[in-house]
Amino acid sequence: MAQEKRDYYEVLGVERGAGEEEIKKAYKKLARKYHPDMNPGDKEAEEKFKEINEANEVLSDPEKKARYDQFGFAGVDPNYGGGGGAYGGTGFDFGDLGDIFGSFFGGGFGGGAARRNGPLRGESIRASVTVSFTEAAFGCEKSITLERSEPCATCGGNGCAPGTTPEVCPDCRGTGVVTRAQRTPFGVMQSQAPCSKCSGTGKIIHQPCPDCHGGGAVRHRRTIKVNIPAGIDDGQTISLRGQGHAGRNGGQSGDLLITVMVRPHEMFRREGTSVFCEAPITFAQAVLGAELEIPTIDGKVKYAIPEGTQTGTVFRLKGKGIPSLNGRGRGDQYVTVTIETPKGLNREQKEALRIFSETLGENNYEKQRNFFKKFRK
Repeated sequence: MAQEKRDYYEVLGVERGAGEEEIKKAYKKLARKYHPDMNPGDKEAEEKFKEINEANEVLSDPEKKARYDQFGFAGVDPNYGGGGGAYGGTGFDFGDLGDIFGSFFGGGFGGGAARRNGPLRGESIRASVTVSFTEAAFGCEKSITLERSEPCATCGGNGCAPGTTPEVCPDCRGTGVVTRAQRTPFGVMQSQAPCSKCSGTGKIIHQPCPDCHGGGAVRHRRTIKVNIPAGIDDGQTISLRGQGHAGRNGGQSGDLLITVMVRPHEMFRREGTSVFCEAPITFAQAVLGAELEIPTIDGKVKYAIPEGTQTGTVFRLKGKGIPSLNGRGRGDQYVTVTIETPKGLNREQKEALRIFSETLGENNYEKQRNFFKKFRK
């Protein structure tokens, strides 16, 4: 399985060393393209979407990205390369390398064993959900289906078969590490290494749990309901605390991080809490004034435009924009008026328009008059 994985940078289409913003931009573009909502029934798109999310989960996390850059898949996937999370068969995490090297010359940093055998928080899960323009504006509830590791109900998370308990490792006495001393011309030097007998866990399981096989956690497919808050914008992330992968040694579960993608609206455009749209009007409406029905995210509202309205004029509809995420008020809607020139006039209509035009003087076309004045100068 491991050799079938594609390089995470290749999956997102970015160069090695790409920054956080570049990775985020590439992920959003690909996730939108291959999201199941955009490709219903397309199994290939679904697999690509999973691959994209896996790559983003690593490359968007600075710590995981650093391990991946240095050690490849083995640095971020404990099951890669076989042998229960081992790299080269040693059975320890790369996160402990700093503790091991720091323990040379007397172990100046310490704390590695305590972190290894103490409670460890579970990893977060990254997912995405697509909502409509109005769902983002007013909020909604969505369901997300995911797979996550959860504490094994059979053994309570200790990895042992029911009725049995783990044995404290006799070699490291439960610390998970062994200390070696070596005499050198510079004195006695000490170094620490993961205990080979217990693979650094500090305990030995003689009868593994039949359900989790000694891992203490099992994977379940869950459907979680997510409340999308009113005012959420495209690309923003919702964090559900404790809904991620299970922790180890009694540690808390990670979080579920959901990136919201908003489908564009055919009529409205959004900037922050402001909504923008265009309203085409007739020449007669512009000249004489008129009462228009303007579409808003709340429905249609009536708005009276004055006589002599020019194309490009912007009107503001106060409080008809997007609700603020903090719940304090709403933005405004801005309507740009465009005058539509009629086409396909018949002979009588053209003649009537010529007669009308002859009755007008320069004072009726102020912008045109000023333009030609400047031109003559």
